[in-house]
Amino acid sequence: MGKTLFDKIWDAHVVNNIPGGPSQLYIDRHYCHEVTSPQAFDGLRQRGLKVFRPEKTFCSPDHNIPTLNQDKPIADPVSRNQVETLTRNATDFGVTLFGLGHPKNGIIHVIGPENGLTLPGYTIVCGDSHTSTHGAFGAVAFGIGTSEVEMVLASQCILQPKPKTMRINVNGKLRPGVTAKDIALYIIAKMTTGGATGYFVEYAGEAIRNLSMEERMTVCNLSIEMGARGGMIAPDETTFAYVEGREYAPKGEEWEKAVAYWRTLPSDPDAKFDREIDFDAADIEPRITFGTNPGMGIGINEPIPSPDPEDEAGKISYEKSLEYMGFKAGQMLEGIPVDYVFLGSCTNGRIEDFRAFADFVKGKKKAPGVTAWLVPGSWGVDKQIREEGLDKILEEAGFEIRQPGCSACLAMNEDKVPAGKLAVSTSNRNFEGRQGPGSRTILAGPLVAAAAAVTGVLTDPRK
Repeated sequence: MGKTLFDKIWDAHVVNNIPGGPSQLYIDRHYCHEVTSPQAFDGLRQRGLKVFRPEKTFCSPDHNIPTLNQDKPIADPVSRNQVETLTRNATDFGVTLFGLGHPKNGIIHVIGPENGLTLPGYTIVCGDSHTSTHGAFGAVAFGIGTSEVEMVLASQCILQPKPKTMRINVNGKLRPGVTAKDIALYIIAKMTTGGATGYFVEYAGEAIRNLSMEERMTVCNLSIEMGARGGMIAPDETTFAYVEGREYAPKGEEWEKAVAYWRTLPSDPDAKFDREIDFDAADIEPRITFGTNPGMGIGINEPIPSPDPEDEAGKISYEKSLEYMGFKAGQMLEGIPVDYVFLGSCTNGRIEDFRAFADFVKGKKKAPGVTAWLVPGSWGVDKQIREEGLDKILEEAGFEIRQPGCSACLAMNEDKVPAGKLAVSTSNRNFEGRQGPGSRTILAGPLVAAAAAVTGVLTDPRK
């Protein structure tokens, strides 16, 4: 019987199988940031260990860094300590650091792909749940805990139970104005936030194949929000064209060998998945969330649904979520006033997101009541924005571009949405207080965010 893309990569990286237990899996690439790595490095110190293969680990501070005045000391003492600790650990253990002020600094899930560090066929881990982003390249990529970060630093291996496999096919063509973010939010709403628990998901179908690499990263990034261990897309000509020529990508004869291997990775025609699900791309429209998890989503022209009357516990939780957001079942959200708009994060902080946003707001003006934070995912993205003149378009429309970082995706830095304020955010989570204590978040794609930024209300970008 044929093998799936996931099985091919997993099986090629198994060092040992523990009878009745997990696999010992070799890791090709390890990414670190400042939040989940300090205890891991301290664990090595306490045991007198070195990093086993330091050339496989790459670090970048991203969660805690400010997005203004990065040339000055970080004001918040906790954030400053975490960033300084990462710098010290990288120096002490000899691993590569793209520190604050480095031209390659940025969100770890943005800089990995843009520098050619993320490659098809790789196993990739990071102490961050959105490591699933890298699966867009046909890699087995997943988030790990701090104790596992220490395990990988010490041995370049990890103990991991093998997940089940699921294939989600998105068939047909997307309608105009529908983005990769809308695909992901649609799938999460249909699957629910626990619908893929225990699975590694492969995305397939015509709509997925037609996505650019950056759009594929957005889809895979959000896999974790339906409980999946990770998400992936088979490598193809789109993948190879994106990777070729990047700094850390193979060169010359090594490139030819690599591509020849990558072409063998897609799931075999007779491969069997533990579960297979089909969606029709024509059913997807621009999406928004209305609650306090990414699965509470609707098409922008749909009313907020009523809770399931048969599910008493779920009904209580559902109503609590709506109360927090200040919404009611049956309510249409189009036209409600918006206080903040955030473009950025590892989900939508790439150059294509900024192109889409700039194209939409060109010739228009930011609504006076809206605070907009436009935050590139890396200095590489910032450079492209300026080379393409997008900064001029955005400035003429009344927007400013901040410096790279995770920013308002999560309340770990200065970019916090104030209590009670409503933000349309291109990030990945809308939990209570995720963007600041008491803040309210509507997740959306870059076009919905752009439409809200210029109208001041939640607006269907197709109108």
